[in-house]
Amino acid sequence: MGMMQAMQLDAGSTALRVVKRPLVDPKGHDVLIEVHACGVCRTDLHVVDGDLHGPLPIIPGHEVVGRVIALGADVENISIGARVGVPWLGGACGVCSYCRSGRENLCETPDFTGFTRDGGFASHCFADARFCLPIPALFTGVEAAPLLCAGLIGYRSLKAAGDGSPLGLYGFGAAAHIVAQVAVWQGRQVFAFTRPEDQASQNFARSLGCAWAGGSSEQPPEKMEAAIIFAPVGALVPEALRNLRKGGRVVCAGIHMSDIPAFPYADLWGERSILSVANLTRADGREFLELAERIPVRTSTTRFALVEANEALDCLRDGKLEGAAVLVPQRANGSNGSNADVHYEIRSLRSTR
Repeated sequence: MGMMQAMQLDAGSTALRVVKRPLVDPKGHDVLIEVHACGVCRTDLHVVDGDLHGPLPIIPGHEVVGRVIALGADVENISIGARVGVPWLGGACGVCSYCRSGRENLCETPDFTGFTRDGGFASHCFADARFCLPIPALFTGVEAAPLLCAGLIGYRSLKAAGDGSPLGLYGFGAAAHIVAQVAVWQGRQVFAFTRPEDQASQNFARSLGCAWAGGSSEQPPEKMEAAIIFAPVGALVPEALRNLRKGGRVVCAGIHMSDIPAFPYADLWGERSILSVANLTRADGREFLELAERIPVRTSTTRFALVEANEALDCLRDGKLEGAAVLVPQRANGSNGSNADVHYEIRSLRSTR
């Protein structure tokens, strides 16, 4: 079937390297996908930097958009040629108490794309067809890729935050710039908290409809009903608590965060709460993608060639991105991604500075 190219992590805290592997026929419930685009998520950064420990070597990437080119023998309801998305949750057992109660995001023996099974930093990837999501026709692959984790985890966090307003978003990156659009569309007042003195991100937040934007240590114009923390900084939890009304909640959206420092009980009292969001369900995925099309959500992206994955990770690590980074494989015919994405120019930050 030919060869695939991928960016592989051999050990934590090392650079990804280019590898080539022979393509084989998918088995069981798996499909083989020609990757059109793959977003670069902060979770990928945690995997590469060794904050999260999974099996190695691994091909990262769990915001995958592509076209199905081969089917395993047990695949149902997906045809060759279908355009699908592959999210973080790549599989669940279906029989544990969490799966049976509609909480497959907490499955006892899950598979995670780009962490426990190879992901989308590649020209091709395999995925369990039962966990693939249909991509709305409105979005190109590059536009859709960040929706598959930044969007999905952000949306689950938004639901966990409740319906209140004002809503605070700490860390205005890939997830927050999507969630802000959803919350503004819902009629909420949104406050954006960025790195101190990050005027570019604050201006970006205002351009998306946020009512206020400032540094993470600043006080917003008024107390908030809820706050979502996307930055992996535990010290933001007590900061956010102090800015909440009674009964408010702080939602920790990341899979990894530095330790939360001690804080006075008085800051929590008044029925304030702290909770975390873990992974996603397929129901989350279908619900959010339909909503994203209806709004419609617009993603801000910087495109990198697949072989520039290390540079994309560096830019994410250093806070140099507005929105999300997206990798686009170079096809053998010289095109980038699917026909719908050919008009996008692959450009790294190196070429635009």
